[in-house]
Amino acid sequence: MTTGETFREDTRPRRGLPAALVKELTRQDDREAWAGVIELYGCIAVLIGAAVWAWHPLVIIPAMILIATRQQACFVIAHDAAHYRLFRSRALNDIVGRITGGIVGISMATYRVTHRLHHNHLYEKQDPDIPLNAGYPRGRSYLLTKLFKDLFGRTAFMTYRYFFGAPAINEETGDVNRPLNDTSPRLRAAARADRWWVLGFHATMPLAAFAGGFLVEYLLLWVLPLLTFLQPLLRIRAICEHGAVSDFSSPLTAARTNTGPAWLLWLFFPHNVNFHIEHHMYPSIPFYNLPRAHREMLSHGVLEGAEVRDLRETLKLVVADRPADRTEAAPA
Repeated sequence: MTTGETFREDTRPRRGLPAALVKELTRQDDREAWAGVIELYGCIAVLIGAAVWAWHPLVIIPAMILIATRQQACFVIAHDAAHYRLFRSRALNDIVGRITGGIVGISMATYRVTHRLHHNHLYEKQDPDIPLNAGYPRGRSYLLTKLFKDLFGRTAFMTYRYFFGAPAINEETGDVNRPLNDTSPRLRAAARADRWWVLGFHATMPLAAFAGGFLVEYLLLWVLPLLTFLQPLLRIRAICEHGAVSDFSSPLTAARTNTGPAWLLWLFFPHNVNFHIEHHMYPSIPFYNLPRAHREMLSHGVLEGAEVRDLRETLKLVVADRPADRTEAAPA
């Protein structure tokens, strides 16, 4: 890769896994990738099919909520594709990543540019995710107010601005981050083209749905969850991954791995995205190998002193009252 394209491992002082083991864990398996993609699209098809077949509020509303969780799973699959870690074939990786991201309104190629800065400059001024997850804990009422606005669609526009590479403004420090200024010309051109595909898809789909006689179903079962139920899910996950962390100087404490019951992780952290320390330390490891990476890091003592918490414990932490002496969202 050329300058402005690389996802760097977080090499700040810490113990690491043996190089041979890391190489084994980063090996890609297209069968595992396809299994994740097929499960995702299968779940979406079943949920939409059940809602359309029953067409009753007692089925439609739960289906909308569960569809939102699978829309977040689309974000996660697009995330792995942005890292070039979904399929071994670069072309297939980008095709599936762009489609899976595009149907939920994000430009995978643009996210690749933005997310690279998050990895390479975690909790530094260049990190575009600071406005979302820094400064916690801020108290229960602050977070509930944010989630209420998310749920009623008041922040959806800001979410999609982020995924289209718009400048991010830190509300506490006033710093402005323009992610698309810090990348290679090749990735910038790819991001521009991908954004047009996403806009074209979402402009065409309502017309196609209307022509096919399922406009109400499309708006209710796909668009409405995107704008409402999905938004608080995205915020909760982001805050649980990086909010209220104890130390910005180490990858073991600037990110968090969340554990919990399988059903809860399936809802909030699809496709093993809960193993977030592991992902930051070794972004080349594909999602299906992250559970093993976690076990290996535990057995090698790599996660000693790390932010590994039960999800319920994390939620208590991020809703705690803001410390009286906390005046900055992140270090200068």
